[in-house]
Amino acid sequence: MTNILDLADQALFLGERATGATSVIQSIWVYDRAIDIDGLRRFHHHLQRGRLARRIERSPLPFGRHRWVMGSDSSDIEFAQIPRPREEFDAWLTEQAHTPLDAEHGPGWHLATVPFTDGGTGVSLVVAHSLIDGVGLAMALVEATSGVDDAIMWPLAGSRRRWRAVREDARQTARDIPAVGRATRAAIRMARRHRRDAGKPARAPKHIERPDERIALPSATAFIDASEWDARAQSLGGTSNALLAGLAADAAQRMGRTVGDGAVMLSIPVNERTDGDTRANAVTNVDVTVDPTNATSDLRGIRAAIKQALIHLNDVQDERLALLPIVPLVPKRLMRRMVSVATGNAASVVSSNLGEVPSAVTRPDGTDADYCTARSVYPGVTRATMHRTGGVLGFISGRVNGKVGISVLSYQPCHPNSDAELRQTLSSTFAAFSLNATMQWESSELVQTVATGSGDPI
Repeated sequence: MTNILDLADQALFLGERATGATSVIQSIWVYDRAIDIDGLRRFHHHLQRGRLARRIERSPLPFGRHRWVMGSDSSDIEFAQIPRPREEFDAWLTEQAHTPLDAEHGPGWHLATVPFTDGGTGVSLVVAHSLIDGVGLAMALVEATSGVDDAIMWPLAGSRRRWRAVREDARQTARDIPAVGRATRAAIRMARRHRRDAGKPARAPKHIERPDERIALPSATAFIDASEWDARAQSLGGTSNALLAGLAADAAQRMGRTVGDGAVMLSIPVNERTDGDTRANAVTNVDVTVDPTNATSDLRGIRAAIKQALIHLNDVQDERLALLPIVPLVPKRLMRRMVSVATGNAASVVSSNLGEVPSAVTRPDGTDADYCTARSVYPGVTRATMHRTGGVLGFISGRVNGKVGISVLSYQPCHPNSDAELRQTLSSTFAAFSLNATMQWESSELVQTVATGSGDPI
């Protein structure tokens, strides 16, 4: 085992430092009753001793590889004292998403809970993406709810004497030199193609927007009965992956997030985590171009396109990965430009299916929550960053305890951007696929939003 950061992890960390926006995973639980406080404290105790118990230590060299060290600076549980109505839960979650997190100095994660006025409870766990990805976090949650602590003991921060650290990191840089040369040539090719294909970047109209203003990206969450989800996927000739991709493609089409011929470019993360894998982000991305026109009636085309892309995953090198060896050498002032190149086509749409999630993740207090999901958020992101990178549309799906949860994050440059608009778009998309989606965070006794599009929007 090595405690040297994987280049992809260092790229994410340095990209966040350059843009000022931290990528965060937020796990969310909703109980229709009060929670067991002692059980939540046990959960927090094991999180402090699990996969999240580490942080990043910078190399003493400005161009050196960073390292993982032991993290002992996690925050205490935050207990909100004033109950909130359920309809204010999203606002509370947004507040939690903006909790200051720092993968270098700590804390890298934060657990909080809020009581509802109807007697229920909401729980939030925000984690810096620099520490772990979605699959890794699911493993950390299973271990914490099961009372298992991580066996990895990282070195203590500052345990290397400075001159030893300089020598070791200089040797590592020397070993990386051949890859740096290849990465430099790849960066030049990608930059040229990026300028040719992307054209002039979208700019926020100055008379109505402040480009450097920090913004909260619109988000929405919905739940669908797993048996209905599977039946609909099968009836359309698809799979769970294809159905999620179809939903993402349909929503992208409604938002105008398409390429010239009306196609949608999907970016599908593929888990690469293996036993003993210590990477924070053990994924690779597969790019798939799909036609959204007939997605609501036939998923076979999208299913075939995804299958072909996965078959050729190891045959086609993702050129963005070739850039990684130069990441430690890139000055901060150039890192922002590199981020926009590395994100690929500005019109791409993320479709991430976590699949079947172990039921243990639903038990932060030791018992099953009524709702459980996760989402990506970007606290600190500015309009300028969103316009420079072409905005975002991301679908994250996971299945647990008979429900499929779908979390969506969106921002489209030069368009109105609000939670209400996003929910209305999703309501139309679910209706087009004849799917019944439960209103987010509602008590289990309340009625569902029907697939005809009537009732409250998602």
